Amino acid sequence: MRVVKAAKPQSVEGVSAVERALAVLTAFRRGDRSLSLAELAERTGLVKSTIMRLAVSLEAFGLLVRLGDGSYRLDAECLRLGSIYQGSFDLADHVVPALESLVAKTGETASLYVRRGNERLCLFRAESPHRIRMHVQPGDTRPMDKAAIAEVLRRYENGLPRGELDEDLPLFSSGLTDPHTASMAMPVFGPGGVLVGALAISGPVTRLTESFAQAQRALLRRAGLDLTRACGGAPRRAIAAE
Repeated sequence: MRVVKAAKPQSVEGVSAVERALAVLTAFRRGDRSLSLAELAERTGLVKSTIMRLAVSLEAFGLLVRLGDGSYRLDAECLRLGSIYQGSFDLADHVVPALESLVAKTGETASLYVRRGNERLCLFRAESPHRIRMHVQPGDTRPMDKAAIAEVLRRYENGLPRGELDEDLPLFSSGLTDPHTASMAMPVFGPGGVLVGALAISGPVTRLTESFAQAQRALLRRAGLDLTRACGGAPRRAIAAE
């Protein structure tokens, strides 16, 4: 009997030419009508001759068009792809996996809150595996107090127009709404810097201590940036560096 050994999975790497072409497309920002060759070179770090070659291929697929003055603007195919994406976009498809990942890595409850007037509404939630936890369900509301989640919603309710995140993010609070509960929150943005909500982890003050929160800061910040990108917000490099 012949034994067939399973083939080892091969690692798959990206294609550098494709990545350079995508760098050209994603160099455009809200408010840009067109970009000169020099502006594209500055934003992408690519040399002008490379951009010009990439532009020929992008023009062939209707993604870019060269104007009479030598500058470039996005073409109609970008609009078609954007409309397809909008039609298929479901916030839960992106938020729920992010929450589940945070629970797996921190052991604490993860949630996404939005503001509703003078209250904050729990929109999505993934529960901690611990038996001792705060019992809030999607659809429940909490006050817009001084807790970290409310502070994030209040601070960025008008969005992030400059694409710059404050260095003190994520915010941490302990015992403000409930003397037994602590939380840490990070804003999530959509297109144009519009606030989507506050991504948070929460738990009892005995577990979610200030030192534990400090150890999770980089993890929650990265999760917020990744979810921002998934929701159509600015690419990570356009937001403040981690």
